[in-house]
Amino acid sequence: MIYAIADLHLDYTEEKSMEVFGPGWKDYQNKIFTNWQQIVKESDTVLVPGDISWAMDLKNAYVDLKKIDDLKGKKILMKGNHDFWWSSLNKLNKCNFKSIEFLQNNSFEVEDFEICGSRGWISKDNPKFDDHDEKIFSRELLRLENSLKTSNNNLPKIVILHYPPLDMNGNFNEFFDLCKEHKVKHLIYGHLHGAGHKLIVEGIFEGIEVKCVAGDYINFIPERIV
Repeated sequence: MIYAIADLHLDYTEEKSMEVFGPGWKDYQNKIFTNWQQIVKESDTVLVPGDISWAMDLKNAYVDLKKIDDLKGKKILMKGNHDFWWSSLNKLNKCNFKSIEFLQNNSFEVEDFEICGSRGWISKDNPKFDDHDEKIFSRELLRLENSLKTSNNNLPKIVILHYPPLDMNGNFNEFFDLCKEHKVKHLIYGHLHGAGHKLIVEGIFEGIEVKCVAGDYINFIPERIV
C-alpha cells in the first residue's frame, strides 16, 4: 500500500512548539511515530511531501531523518518550505539511509505507480508574491515537469506537492494544469495548518483525485492513497 503524511515538523530538541496552530499539535511527534508503526507495514511506502524537520542543516536533521528511517516501510521524502537542511541530492544520498529516497527532479516506481513531485510555491495572486517568488514558482514548476518526464509513461502517476496547487480563491493553478497534461491520477499536498484548513480543496477534478495530507489535518495518521 501507499500512504502519505506531510508536515512532520520533527524536532528532536523539542524546542520548537507547533501548538500555535492549535491544541491538536500537543505531543504530535509521539502521535506520528505511534500511528505510523501501528498502520504501516514493512512492505508499504509512505510519501512525505515536505516540512520534515525543523533542523537548519543536514548534520542536525540527520537525527530526525534517522528516526524516519527506522520506521516501518519505504519512504519517499520531498522538500518543504521549512526544510532548510535540504541539500543537494548527492549529499542527501550520501547519508546512506536504508529506507529513504529523496524526490527532486526524479521519480520512483512504487507498486505499479510512478511517484513524481516538486515543492510548489505560493500562488501568484498572493499579495506578497514578488519577482523573487516568480523565479521560485517557475523553478518548482520546471522541477515538477522534469520529474514527470523521468517517469514511465505507461504507469499511472501520483504527484506530491508541499504547497497546495491553488490560488487564493481556491482555483487550481499551473501545477494542477501540468498534472492534467500528464494524466496524473492522484495529486497530494500539505502545508495548511490550523485555520488554514478552511482553504483545503479535495475531491476528483478532471480525473485527478486531489487530497490534502497535512499532519494536523489527518490527525497525524498516515493517509492511504492506494
